[in-house]
Amino acid sequence: VMVGGWPIAHHLFRGNMRDAMTVPTILDDIQHRFGLERVVFVGDRGMVTIANIEQLRARGQGYVVGLQRRNREDVYRYVDAARGRWIPCPGGITAREKNAPPKTMVQEVAGDRAGVRVFVVHSDERLAYEQGQRKKAMERVRVELKALAARVSSGKLKAPDKVGAAAARIIARNHGSRYYDWEYKDGQFRYFEHPVNLTREKAYEGKYVIQTEEAALSPLDAVRIYKELNDVERGFASLKDVLEMRPVWHQTDDRVEAHIFVAFLA
Repeated sequence: VMVGGWPIAHHLFRGNMRDAMTVPTILDDIQHRFGLERVVFVGDRGMVTIANIEQLRARGQGYVVGLQRRNREDVYRYVDAARGRWIPCPGGITAREKNAPPKTMVQEVAGDRAGVRVFVVHSDERLAYEQGQRKKAMERVRVELKALAARVSSGKLKAPDKVGAAAARIIARNHGSRYYDWEYKDGQFRYFEHPVNLTREKAYEGKYVIQTEEAALSPLDAVRIYKELNDVERGFASLKDVLEMRPVWHQTDDRVEAHIFVAFLA
């Protein structure tokens, strides 16, 4: 829990509790403990549910949240609508540490309902990473589909149901359905780049979408606030890596709580 960039409290939950279920508990606790009249909840995609957003609205609380990119038509519309002027964002900690700092840019697009504001963010760093991951996945899937096509062409595999089952298994691995489609017709197996899904995947690369109903927030403020999540995660990552605090195996709840408390203080 942050106030003005300073952490004032933390919460610890059992590992089998879904992230989204923690939100109401946290809101109840910090309002009771600190007497805060209004809280702006900042959450990543794993914490965002329609029920949580509606509860925040009902309580008169604010939010700045990242939206899931896939399986949401509205998010794809937002990304596709980002054709205006990009606003450069100040570089973060990790960006400033690099010789050629990657750029982050943002622009606001129209939300789907009154009062809802949507910001599409483009990150050069994320773009390079996601393009690299996609190309590696596509190559793995392509190699397997090519081998399947060779088996069919040589006559080693003929039964349509077996060809279809083999293709489905390949497509299911490495997110293949995002990149390729296939057909088996007149004894010929053919695979090709998916005309819809691949275009969408490329449009998503390097981008994430932030939603809020805070009327006073500028696009740059929205990005800055959302990026505070990364600062917290970076701190915990440093404790686990640079300071070599892992692995530490705890057998009791109070030892787990003590470990996290020390990390929180650090």
